[in-house]
Amino acid sequence: MIDVRRNVSRGVLVRMAVVAALLIAGIVWAWGPVYSFYLRDQLTRVGIVINGAIVALFLLGMGRITGNLWRYMREETWLARFVQRLEEGSSHPAEGIPRQAIIVRRYAAILRISKQHAPVNHNALASMLLAEESTRLSFPKFVNNVLILLGVFGTIVSLSIALVGASDLLAGQDQVSNMNLVIHGMATALSTTMTAIVCYLVHGYFYLKLTDAQTHLLSAVEQVTSVYLMPLLTTDPEGIIQQVGHLVRSLRETVRGMHAAQLDFAQAGEQLRELLERHAGVLEGLGRDVRAIHRDLREGFRLPLGEGAEG
Repeated sequence: MIDVRRNVSRGVLVRMAVVAALLIAGIVWAWGPVYSFYLRDQLTRVGIVINGAIVALFLLGMGRITGNLWRYMREETWLARFVQRLEEGSSHPAEGIPRQAIIVRRYAAILRISKQHAPVNHNALASMLLAEESTRLSFPKFVNNVLILLGVFGTIVSLSIALVGASDLLAGQDQVSNMNLVIHGMATALSTTMTAIVCYLVHGYFYLKLTDAQTHLLSAVEQVTSVYLMPLLTTDPEGIIQQVGHLVRSLRETVRGMHAAQLDFAQAGEQLRELLERHAGVLEGLGRDVRAIHRDLREGFRLPLGEGAEG
């Protein structure tokens, strides 16, 4: 079972901040070689343009990843708050949570469908949510696929420049400048390839972590829907059958209890009958004794017998 209180996106954002700090610290520490390799003594602007395009595309992709992770972090916080209110028995679990939150929209959709006495298709709701959230990853996915291609493109262009310089060198034209052009082309090919590889590795890692955060969030939403919302708000045929079965089991237990109580009452009635029979015998003996005492008293005191009295 997925822990809905676990904030996966926050952990990814922390790792992203750590990696960004390390990259900046590395560039500052090795600024001299970096500046010499990428910017100084460039015969053409090909390397600067291609490397700049790679870095710009990388930053755009990372910015979109950061925005999505920040959104998912808030969604996970709202989801945890919603579940906590449900477990506390609140009648308004969505109170205080923005309407655009995924779990609030899911709660409102199920509530609207149940009020119309229509069956709730959980699979359809899950498919629509997955389709909606998948569109948010289209641009990071595009950047992830294009970064390495830009590196290959820069390598091809740089090797073309080197080949032009080599052909002019073989033709015997201005050997020094042509040799510098060959070296420049090879260095530019190396720089664009290195830039593309580093950007691709960093972007690809955090793109995968973004998909993990999205999967965790959507799975948590579907889990909350199945465990909390569907039993609370819907009356599907399977749920009615289960409720009827539970009612039949309860009635069976009640009948068993009534049967046991009936047996107890029957036993108590039998004991009461025996007790009454014993008391009747005792009372009959007491009556005989009282009559005997009455007769003895009359005979002892020679009292006349009353009318209707026994002799």
